[in-house]
Amino acid sequence: MKLAPDVEFHEDIRLLIYRPHGVIDEQAIKKVISVLEDLEARLREPFNRFSDTLGADEVELNFKYVIQVSLCRRLSYAGHPPVKSAILATDSTIIHYGRLHAVLTQGSPINVRVFKDRQETAEWLNVPIERLMARS
Repeated sequence: MKLAPDVEFHEDIRLLIYRPHGVIDEQAIKKVISVLEDLEARLREPFNRFSDTLGADEVELNFKYVIQVSLCRRLSYAGHPPVKSAILATDSTIIHYGRLHAVLTQGSPINVRVFKDRQETAEWLNVPIERLMARS
């Protein structure tokens, strides 16, 4: 499967990495969810997710869309094994939407947490911090 330039999948550590650049809007979210759902359908083992939003310049989303996406993800992933979804963010809007996503997926197999520190993120995901660094 050909992944978009802002998406990586590390099979050895079972981790999908999304590094959006520029604007995070509905189109960007739809694109990464499409990749995510395709991988979920093709792979037999669960995998964690890491969104490194530090390269994003702007957020053009709204509450209604974030709620819709969160509830759709919660429903579409019901009955699957537990996974962790870490969001690395320093932008207040991204942090706010990430926390909303975490609340809306609470009680589902998708455990979402928002981090401001890459080391804490790596520890929570149980992966070496080097694997969370952007490639040059």
